[in-house]
Amino acid sequence: MSFGRMTAIVLRQFYLMQGSLSRVLPLFAWVGIDMVLWGFISRYLNAITASGINFLPLMLGAVLLWDFCSRVMQGVTMAFFEDVWSRNFLNFFATPLCISEYIGGLVLSSMATSAVGLAVMLVLATAVFGLSFLTYGVLLFPFLLILFLFGIALGVMGSALVLRFGPATEWFIWPIPALLSPFAGVFYPLSTLPRGMRWISRALPPAYVFEGVRRVARGGSVPHLSLLAGGILAVVYVAAACWFFTRMYRHAVRSGLIARYSAESVS
Repeated sequence: MSFGRMTAIVLRQFYLMQGSLSRVLPLFAWVGIDMVLWGFISRYLNAITASGINFLPLMLGAVLLWDFCSRVMQGVTMAFFEDVWSRNFLNFFATPLCISEYIGGLVLSSMATSAVGLAVMLVLATAVFGLSFLTYGVLLFPFLLILFLFGIALGVMGSALVLRFGPATEWFIWPIPALLSPFAGVFYPLSTLPRGMRWISRALPPAYVFEGVRRVARGGSVPHLSLLAGGILAVVYVAAACWFFTRMYRHAVRSGLIARYSAESVS
């Protein structure tokens, strides 16, 4: 694998964003809206309830972490979709670029774009609502890492589905985070869910993250075993997603479906 070829994928995304407000604005606009909206909802809940529970770290922290995971996924899929929309995907593989380097480039692009979103969310949470996640220090790192890996897995898997079934299926990819959020227990403990849904939750790495975050926010210790289980699951999902993308790419090449991603196929 060549790191230079992977960074070339990132450089292409940078050139696309340069001077394009429609591509730069979504990096921070939607996460900013989410943080402000849920921040004021949390303040309102604090004002009308007498339970003594501070909803800010619980609700706003959950929104920040889940938005981060979603942005990581979208960082991968958007970089891939840019190649699909411009019919540039096939051109990459007329070069010595291999499939692992292409996936690596998508991951690096996602790291850059999701870092922007995360920085915006942290600044808003601290400046507007006085909630500093820096007080948790390195405790947050394993939670963020698991969500990052799971977001990468979702992004690569979603890209593979579009590669297999065509650009029209991209509309099935956008709702994936919303469909998974009830099972991940983003805003409530998993004990709230029916037994059948809990079985699905145990197969999702974010479920271990949010259960652990709630425990830490209540003053408890970091659940190392749960984080280890979530981390192992996340790594398995990433490996499975990369394998699936490679299989779909090879199928597209053998069947000739790869031609629909070429500008030459435009009539």
